[in-house]
Amino acid sequence: MSAPLFLCVVGTRPEAIKMAPVIRALQQAPWARVRVLATAQHRDLLDQVLQTFGIVPDVDLDLMQPNQDLTALTARMLTTLDRVLQQEQPQAVIAQGDTTTVMVAALASFYRQIPFGHVEAGLRTGDLRNPFPEEMNRILAGHLAHWHFAPTPRARDNLLRENLDPARVHVTGNTVIDALHTVAASTMARPVNPGHRMILVTAHRRESFGAPLEQICQALLQLTETYPDVEILYPVHPNPNVRQTVAAWLGGRPRIQLCDPLDYVPFIAAMKAATLILTDSGGVQEEAPALAKPVLVLREETERPEAVEAGVAALVGTRREDIVQGVRRLLDSPEAYRDMARGSSPYGDGQAAQRIVTVLRNHFVPCS
Repeated sequence: MSAPLFLCVVGTRPEAIKMAPVIRALQQAPWARVRVLATAQHRDLLDQVLQTFGIVPDVDLDLMQPNQDLTALTARMLTTLDRVLQQEQPQAVIAQGDTTTVMVAALASFYRQIPFGHVEAGLRTGDLRNPFPEEMNRILAGHLAHWHFAPTPRARDNLLRENLDPARVHVTGNTVIDALHTVAASTMARPVNPGHRMILVTAHRRESFGAPLEQICQALLQLTETYPDVEILYPVHPNPNVRQTVAAWLGGRPRIQLCDPLDYVPFIAAMKAATLILTDSGGVQEEAPALAKPVLVLREETERPEAVEAGVAALVGTRREDIVQGVRRLLDSPEAYRDMARGSSPYGDGQAAQRIVTVLRNHFVPCS
């Protein structure tokens, strides 16, 4: 009997980061065969991470189009991915997170009656419109999944409240910590001007387009005007809804550096150099506490409340006044800063991928 074939699906940069440890662990398992499929929902950002981890897709759908519409993207992806599943005939499909890629991978697998493994299962805000469309994507993927790889006990509890089979829910930790451990130890911090404090910013979510993103930009301007020793580093997402707004408000401003999205290793270097981090990214909310960096979350709600409850992250939303107040508290109070910069992460110990592979091995090779 041949080894089971796993089709690992990635489409965006965060998915590639969090799936890389799983892909590599499966590739090293003598009992498994692995094929990697890239939808390229985000083309350039995905390629950066795959190169960092030495992963070459076996199948590349190359679906990205400029300013793509969710409905058209979903339709293209579903029909294309279905053809691939028919050709590849995998014994299981594995994907991570809450993007269109993940939702479609789960749905296409369900239609083909192929078991689907959901990495980072069980994250919830309880609001279908926040974040949009990610909350719907992960709920649908979760209810179609055969294996639920929950990063935390809270995520497991969310799944159990939805009446999912407890025997299929496995608390593994978050694979983002696996990836971070792989590169952080050998990565030097990004140089910062002497005597300056650097704030690293990422903001790109769909619900922040328009007025909320303008408020974020106004807060950054106010902070550089208030603190002559503060500089901003903002790697700007290529989506024109983000890039045009950010360029209009922040382009050419003193001590505000706008750049293209950083490769994974340079981004880790930037996080290590930062005094604090402002973000609406889920992955950064998980990575920053592990690097002992306070993180202020530019969202009204988060599906990652563990860091907030641990006191190493705080929700500040997108209002200019709230962002400025949150940052000033950390810049002005050494005690407040120390309380958040403890280096405590509730998201795992760097062994999540091995736990996931063990679950899969016990299913396909139960006598090993």
